[in-house]
Amino acid sequence: MQSEILIVDDEPDIRTLLGDMLVEEGFLCREAGGSAAALRSIEERPPQVVILDIWLRGDDRDGLSMLKTLRERRPEISVVTISGDGEIKTAVESMRLGAVDFIEKPLRSAEVARTVGRAVDAARRASADAALRAREAAEWELVGVSPAASQLRGAIDRVARTDSRVLIAGPAGSGKELAARMIHAGSRRAGGPFVALNCAAIAPDRMETELFGSQRGDGRERDPGTLERADGGTLLLDEVTDMPLRTQSKIVRVLLEQTFAPAGGTAEVSVDVRVVAATSKNMESEIRSGTFRPDLYYRLNVVPIAVPPLKARREDIPILLEHFMARISEAAGMPPRRLGEDAVAALQSYAWPGNVRQLRNVAEWVLIMAPGGPADPVPADALPPEIVSEAPDPMPSDGNGAVMGLPLREARENFERAYLLAQIDRFGGNISRTARFVGMERSALHRKLKTLGVSGMDPAEGPPA
Repeated sequence: MQSEILIVDDEPDIRTLLGDMLVEEGFLCREAGGSAAALRSIEERPPQVVILDIWLRGDDRDGLSMLKTLRERRPEISVVTISGDGEIKTAVESMRLGAVDFIEKPLRSAEVARTVGRAVDAARRASADAALRAREAAEWELVGVSPAASQLRGAIDRVARTDSRVLIAGPAGSGKELAARMIHAGSRRAGGPFVALNCAAIAPDRMETELFGSQRGDGRERDPGTLERADGGTLLLDEVTDMPLRTQSKIVRVLLEQTFAPAGGTAEVSVDVRVVAATSKNMESEIRSGTFRPDLYYRLNVVPIAVPPLKARREDIPILLEHFMARISEAAGMPPRRLGEDAVAALQSYAWPGNVRQLRNVAEWVLIMAPGGPADPVPADALPPEIVSEAPDPMPSDGNGAVMGLPLREARENFERAYLLAQIDRFGGNISRTARFVGMERSALHRKLKTLGVSGMDPAEGPPA
């Protein structure tokens, strides 16, 4: 497929000369005599490369103003500027503003071809990067329709549009990094890097080098750290309570001034980084115990966000399972598996100590280990052992066949009590959703529970102990 080049110059002779040179090299070319015509042409059909004259005489915009507009509206398009004698400083400024290169007059065919060829390669890389970011955005999405998931999405959307620091709290495996990535993706920094640093995985004596980088010798040899790699983007400090106290004091300064000195160096490095922190611990307890600085806590906790455990959003489990199964099966080149109703009920009744991360592991386990073919629904007894062992038993027995000695009415009541309690637990204590599932009116379910000796049920509460 031929690459398309848009030549923007107020001189028709220059446009013709460049067009002839590039057509000979196998490129497709279009022309525009000014910024307005160029923008219309780009909106109709974006080219891979724009060759832009720095001086657009008689135009409302000069070349640098046009360049800024293109970088804002079409960052995937490579821009090459044209400079004449005495315009080198301006050409260098154009590269600082985002041009990939410049061509100096007088125009030479070989130089034009080489420069435009590099610009086309840069445009292809930018398009590939944009496609990758789109795939990553699809991967890092909050799946679910529960009130807890909807509230979390709303909080993320609101805070993402600001540049405020965020402290994300939630149990391990609940999706704290997912929330941080969504905040980054919805922010003005989305085109910049997202860098995650797990403070619990770094040895205390390596923490400062990891964050601030290092400098050796006369200062020319320097290894950038995590903060510098996140410049222009977002840095996630995961499990921030595991950061050593000495490093915590230095991070306070970084948050205030956005400057730091690399390990072994004295020259200050400036960065523009949004810091998002995450923890699975109780921050107030860590402060009381003296392991976390209160001044850092208040700097990080500008906007707190709580990520709920999976057991607080049980109705999302079938949707999450389908989501994970589709992605894992596609990556593995295997057909997805479908779970039977009893298996779904068992999963919704499980406590999920490992939260969403554990559910994803279960989806992978089922895909690989569950017996039967792709068209066969996976039954509850084919789930991982830790889930099968905790699945509710709708027909309780003491193991000696005691239920067989009960009159029919008492046996039926035992079954109904166990069944309804299991369903209420499955739906997180929500009576309305339980009633819809079992096919009863909400008021009728309340009466049935009262008849069975189950009292104190409330839509906001779980089943009694």
